[in-house]
Amino acid sequence: MKILEKFGKEEIAYVYLGKTSRGNLVEFVESIQPPIPRDEKWVLIVSTLNGCPVQCMMCDAGGFYKGKLTKEEILEQILYLVNTRYSKKVPVKKFKIQFARMGEPSLNDEVLEVLKELPEILDAPGLLPSISTVAPIGTNDFFEELYEIKEKFYRNRFQLQFSIHSTDENQRDKIIPIKKWNFERIALYGEKFVREGDRKVTLNFALAKENIVDSKVIKSYFSPEKFLIKITPVNPTYSAIKNGLHSDIDLNSFMPVNHKNFVEELKEYGYDVLISIGELEENNIGSNCGQYVQKHLLEKQKIENAYNFVK
Repeated sequence: MKILEKFGKEEIAYVYLGKTSRGNLVEFVESIQPPIPRDEKWVLIVSTLNGCPVQCMMCDAGGFYKGKLTKEEILEQILYLVNTRYSKKVPVKKFKIQFARMGEPSLNDEVLEVLKELPEILDAPGLLPSISTVAPIGTNDFFEELYEIKEKFYRNRFQLQFSIHSTDENQRDKIIPIKKWNFERIALYGEKFVREGDRKVTLNFALAKENIVDSKVIKSYFSPEKFLIKITPVNPTYSAIKNGLHSDIDLNSFMPVNHKNFVEELKEYGYDVLISIGELEENNIGSNCGQYVQKHLLEKQKIENAYNFVK
C-alpha cells in the first residue's frame, strides 16, 4: 500500500488515499469517538470495490465502477492502519472494521475471504466486523456464506446493517437505484441471522426531509426482537445536494424535524432506536458516511461545510 494523501485530525479521524499493490486507488478511514480513547473504541472503514455501481442518491462514492478489489487489497488497507498504530496485536476493547467506505460489499466475495482470515491474522479480542449493505438481487450465496462465517468466527460480535432510507417502495428504488431485496426478504434473513446473544440487525435510515417513512410498514415486517432502527443524518455530499436531499436531523436536539412521530412510534412499538450523529468535524475531514474525497477533488464548484481539510 502506497499512501498518496492523508487528511484529518489525530483526535477525530483520518481519510487515507492509497494505491494498492495492484495499482487501484482506494480510500479508507480510521476514526475515534471523543471523549472515548482509542484503546476503548477504534473504527476502521475500508473500501471493497474500485468505485460503486449502485449510485445511491446521497453517496459521493458512486458514479464510476472499475471492478472488485482482491482479498489482498482489502487486507492492505486494514493492515496498514493496524501496523501504524499497533502490531498484529490490537488491544482495543471495541475494534470495529466497517466494509463501507467505497463499494457495496456483497458484490465482492473477497470480503468473505477477508472475514475468514482476520481472526488468524490479528490478535484482536475486541474485533467487531460490520457489513452495511443494500442487498442487491443475486447476492443470496454471499449472504448464506456470511451467515456461516458469523456462526463460526463471530458469534455475538458481528454487526449487519441494511440500508432502508424509505418505506415507500417507489421512492426507495429511486434512492437506491438497483434491484435489491424487498422488506420481506430482509426480514426472513434477519430472523435467521440473529441467534441468542447476537447483535440485532440494523435497519438504517439516512433520513432526509423528503423521505417517506411509515412506522407501521416497519412493524408489519420486522420484529423488535431481531431488528433495531438507526437514524442518521444525510451528510453534506455533492450527490445529496444534486439530488435535492435535505437532512431531517436537527443537530441541536439530535432529533428529526419532519419525522419526529416516526421515531416516537417506533419506540412505542418496542424498537431500539439509535439516533447516530457522530462527530460533525468528520464532515470537514470527509470521513463521514457517503463522503468521498476523490469526488471533492474533481469538483470545480466546492460545497460548504464539508471537505474543508482536503486541499
